[in-house]
Amino acid sequence: MEKRLEVSNNLNKNTKLNMYDKVIPYNNKLAPLYIRNSLFTLLPEGIEHIYVIGIGSNLINGDSLGPFVGTLLKNLYPGHLTVLGSLQTPIDATNVPEISRLNLPNNSFIIAIDSVLGNPKIVNSIVVRNGSVLPGAGLGHDLPPIGDCSVMGVVLENDPSVENSLFYTNLNLIYTMALQISRGISLTVRQYFNYPSDQPILL
Repeated sequence: MEKRLEVSNNLNKNTKLNMYDKVIPYNNKLAPLYIRNSLFTLLPEGIEHIYVIGIGSNLINGDSLGPFVGTLLKNLYPGHLTVLGSLQTPIDATNVPEISRLNLPNNSFIIAIDSVLGNPKIVNSIVVRNGSVLPGAGLGHDLPPIGDCSVMGVVLENDPSVENSLFYTNLNLIYTMALQISRGISLTVRQYFNYPSDQPILL
């Protein structure tokens, strides 16, 4: 949960979103298409493999978005998509350094997934951002950044008084966000690597 403070502070400070930031209501029926379109603007040419790193805990509702996405995408497009972090094997502040030291092949692209606290105006939204997530930085932890881009679910308002609410965050909200993000990434992989249009979006 510690990493969330830094990321959410960034969302609050940036009242004017960056050029590549995309804020998408989590329950928008077209959210997967918007996520795909945003990721396409960030994917360089020549990428041969995409890694999805789902950051979060499988013990706290509001922190489980990353592991949910990892579980949904696991074993999908194995030739072009590798998932690290799932409900079975979560990635949190204790093992982020180990993940960051992995030697990935050239021409790889990393999408980091995380749940965050944010400005009340964008709570219950999905934010696609160019750049990495900074786990633990808000509480002074010296953890390495993760991701070439990040897809974040804004699950609660950035207010210290509601931080404990992460334990009781509506799991349907988290799961719906995870489905939307997973479908968006699936569409991205399917289109970028020219899979047939009848290839399932999710298994």
